[in-house]
Amino acid sequence: MSHRPAAETRATFARFVQITTRWMDNDVYAHVNNVVYYSFFDTAVNQYLIESGCLDIQTGTQIGLVVETSCRYFSPIAFPDRVAAGIRVAHLGTSSVRYEVGLFRNDEEIASAQGHFVHVYVDRASNRPAPLSEALRNALAPLMRPAPVS
Repeated sequence: MSHRPAAETRATFARFVQITTRWMDNDVYAHVNNVVYYSFFDTAVNQYLIESGCLDIQTGTQIGLVVETSCRYFSPIAFPDRVAAGIRVAHLGTSSVRYEVGLFRNDEEIASAQGHFVHVYVDRASNRPAPLSEALRNALAPLMRPAPVS
C-alpha cells in the first residue's frame, strides 16, 4: 500500500514568489489546468535566479536544463486566485540542483500543489554539464531546506 505524502505548510519553504493566475490558465473544468502548475514552478525558480543576479537568460555562459519533474495536486487553484510559490533547494550537486516548490492559493497555509524539478546546469556553448558557478551556489545556499519527513 502506497503512502501519499501530505500537503506541506508555508513554513517548510525558504522563499516565496508571487504569481497571478490568468483567465487562460483555467480549463473547461473551471480550475487551473495541470500543465500550468509546471509553468508556475519554472517561473518561481527562474524569477528568483534572475533577481539574485545569477541567471542571465540572454548572455549567461551557464543555463539550467530540466531533467526531472513531478507534481502532486491537493486542492484546485482557479482564476482569479493569487499563487504564492514557495521554493527551497533540497539538494545541491556538482552540476545539478533539486528544487522543491509548493503552490499556495491566496492566503492559505496548506499547499494546493507541490512538486520538484531537477536542473542540470550546462555550458551554454557546448551544452555539456558544468560545475555550478560560485554565484549560483551563493544564491541557492539560503534556500537549502530538507524536505519534511512525512
